Amino acid sequence: MIISRCRLTGFSSFLCAFLLLLGTLCCAPSAARAQPVLEAPDRIGLGEPFLVSLVSRAPLEAVHVRWLGEEVPLDVRQARDGWLGEALLGTDVGKDTAGVQSIEVSGVEGTKAFSLRAQVSVVERDYPVEALTLPKKMVSPPSSVMARIEREHEAVHEALATMTRSRLWSLPLVRPVPGSTGSVYGLRRVLNGKPRSPHRGVDFHAPQGQSVDAVAAGRVVLVGEHYFAGRSVYVDHGEGVVSMYFHLSKVLVREGEVVDRGQAVGLVGATGRVTGPHLHFGLCLQGRCVDPLPLMEKASDTRQAAQ
Repeated sequence: MIISRCRLTGFSSFLCAFLLLLGTLCCAPSAARAQPVLEAPDRIGLGEPFLVSLVSRAPLEAVHVRWLGEEVPLDVRQARDGWLGEALLGTDVGKDTAGVQSIEVSGVEGTKAFSLRAQVSVVERDYPVEALTLPKKMVSPPSSVMARIEREHEAVHEALATMTRSRLWSLPLVRPVPGSTGSVYGLRRVLNGKPRSPHRGVDFHAPQGQSVDAVAAGRVVLVGEHYFAGRSVYVDHGEGVVSMYFHLSKVLVREGEVVDRGQAVGLVGATGRVTGPHLHFGLCLQGRCVDPLPLMEKASDTRQAAQ
């Protein structure tokens, strides 16, 4: 050993102690690096969106999040104390059910692969019920337009399936119009005595011609004039987050255009199957439409910002 050749007097004693410490440090096994930390809620309501975070002290690569059969490429960025990746996930009141679901995250930290898992309990929520009596043509489209509806459905399905890694969204989301809400997400409608699919977006009260703003930065993936939605705009915000703006009187953007947070994408109207001017806003996460209101600025925040 090093110390066996040292004379423990004066400077030699100091040098011996230093060499012994150095040898100990060199020979000791390196401390195991802590794995990235996955942060997710334990419990969510059916139809609610939620934020998932992945935190690491080392760079991360090739990170993917799996939720309800969908795989989301995570945009991991350097943060103050390390590296941070965030994703918005959720369940759809129109297609999902209550129960325990798993979030799985995999990737590479440095040169080492890792895998993490968390369980989330999805619980039922009480949604309001609305009974309406409408003309038959407002409830059941004529057979002459069914082929058109099917084509539009396919285009919308493709838009909602958009999956890009770059995260352009940030929280809270901008309110698309300053008005109050009308029909809420999850509203269960009974039309002419027959139950229909739940409302999978939020209707905002707004006058004809009111500017409609993008809730976050993104890229326009679809502009259409559809039988049900009228003039509509779909914006991809990255990581499977897509926002929708329906019944517009005028569209102010084009497909492929990159828009800023708060930029006007259209004007409020009454196109499509509606009874009056308003904005139907929808938010889909990896193809699942969720309640957008928990992610948005409060109406009071919007008014204060405008003053």
